[in-house]
Amino acid sequence: MEKPDREHYMKEAIKQAAIALEKGEVPVGAVVVWKNKIIARAYNQMEMLHDPTAHAEMIALTQASEALSQTPEARPAHAKEHRGSLEGATLYVTLEPCPMCAGALVMTKCAQLVYGARDPKAGACHSLYHITEDDRLNHRVKVTGGVMANEAKFLLSEFFKTLRKEKR
Repeated sequence: MEKPDREHYMKEAIKQAAIALEKGEVPVGAVVVWKNKIIARAYNQMEMLHDPTAHAEMIALTQASEALSQTPEARPAHAKEHRGSLEGATLYVTLEPCPMCAGALVMTKCAQLVYGARDPKAGACHSLYHITEDDRLNHRVKVTGGVMANEAKFLLSEFFKTLRKEKR
């Protein structure tokens, strides 16, 4: 199997973060890749949907689960139907996931996580917690951080700079 181009997929996640920025959302973007193909794209939509759980990761994981449930080759040989697990999938996200999103990665059995910038205030994969790699849980996610971190941080700093100017 060919090696994934992490920067290519992270650039796609950054494009999603830019959409969030345009819409006044915290600029976090995500894509889910399965068999070297993007099967889900999402950005934060908490303000737009009035939903504090509408993180880019949550939306992307839901989209990817639906996509794989419709993909016959994703179904395990012993199963009548695909239950939406993300075995073999990789989530690329511009910011280290929070505890909710890290928990969702474990629950969906996502194989890998690649993130851009660390989140020192809410990061649950390396910064504050290690939920995705906790041996006490039933699944562990292989995590790689720091991919295109400066580009991901730039959008976030622009957003918060504007927020401070507007004193929201």
